[in-house]
Amino acid sequence: MKIGFIGLGNMGGPMAANLAKAGHEVAGFDLFAPMPEGVAKAASAAEAVAGADVAITMLPNGAILRSVADEIVPAMAAGAVFCDCSTVDVASARAVAEQADATGLGALDAPVSGGIGVLRPAR
Repeated sequence: MKIGFIGLGNMGGPMAANLAKAGHEVAGFDLFAPMPEGVAKAASAAEAVAGADVAITMLPNGAILRSVADEIVPAMAAGAVFCDCSTVDVASARAVAEQADATGLGALDAPVSGGIGVLRPAR
């Protein structure tokens, strides 16, 4: 399966790496985070999702999600799936799902809650 992954920080990076390790072809894009092992670096979010069966976003807030959706939805082929794993406000999640649906994409809202583990000193 060909996957475009946007948002490769503390949560998205390991997710993208695990998808690549599982044998999927993963192209990734992030403005700041390093590229995980096995993930091909794309020059833009639109390039990451071009020709992908699934686009996965793991972004820090609704404004960024909406901006990225404006870039990637037109770059995706009808029938592909836009899976948003960002934990964002309901209005942004719904707006992006409606935008994807209106262009013939499948839309999946799959927010991830939590974060990276933090070691605390023993008491």
